[in-house]
Amino acid sequence: MDLNHRSILLTGAGTGIGRAMALELARYAPRLALVGRRSEPLEEVAALVREKGGEAVVVPADLTADGAPAQVVAAARDRLGGIDVLINNAGNVRAGRLEAIEESEVLAQIALNLTAPILLTRAALPALRASGEALVVNVSSGFGLLGSPFYATYGATKAGIAHFGEALRRELHGEGVHVLNVFPGATDTPMMDSSDARAEHGFDYESPEEVAAAAVAGMIGDEISVVRGASMDRMLTRNREDPAAVDQMLAAGKDELEKVVAGHSSL
Repeated sequence: MDLNHRSILLTGAGTGIGRAMALELARYAPRLALVGRRSEPLEEVAALVREKGGEAVVVPADLTADGAPAQVVAAARDRLGGIDVLINNAGNVRAGRLEAIEESEVLAQIALNLTAPILLTRAALPALRASGEALVVNVSSGFGLLGSPFYATYGATKAGIAHFGEALRRELHGEGVHVLNVFPGATDTPMMDSSDARAEHGFDYESPEEVAAAAVAGMIGDEISVVRGASMDRMLTRNREDPAAVDQMLAAGKDELEKVVAGHSSL
């Protein structure tokens, strides 16, 4: 896909991977609608995008509020003159044993990680179809491909958005709207600040800039998926061929993992 001068709606744009994607996309002189809960970081990113030659507007919103996805899409379409690319990047996490997580924390992850991007995509489809060459990008997670203890709800939402993307890609095949799923591994973002998981626990961190560069390359290359994480391919192969062996491998470090991720929350 030619990204030059495209109208792009990007959620979760104020920090982390979203911020890095906005700056990576800025080199293509896009028109960006930057969406997030807080105006201040969005304004900072918008200023950096403009310095790099792009255009940017800020759309503060809680995507989990009633009617918010449709309102955000309408605002972006009106201010950008259309939508060529929708990037569903906003997300949250609450790790820990399932019975130790509050019901409200379960629902909050489902609302932002799964329900909101589905409703955003639904609302954006008329504008995307009108583009003639459009793209939906869903930022999932390595945990959407490989189930990890203490990330049951988070993993379920990320597997859900990936499956949604795959199904939608096939639904829209040949209709001018492509869908790309991106699966970051552990990424050094503010979302991970409350986690004590490190390399010895299986968390090999990339920078958000590395993930953003790979995602944008996948967008340009019309890829179906972008999978990050140095060991992810090996783990996925092993999990497919002998999932019981992966169970045993993860069990060996389960007690320590529970300790280091018990406080991991971005809610």
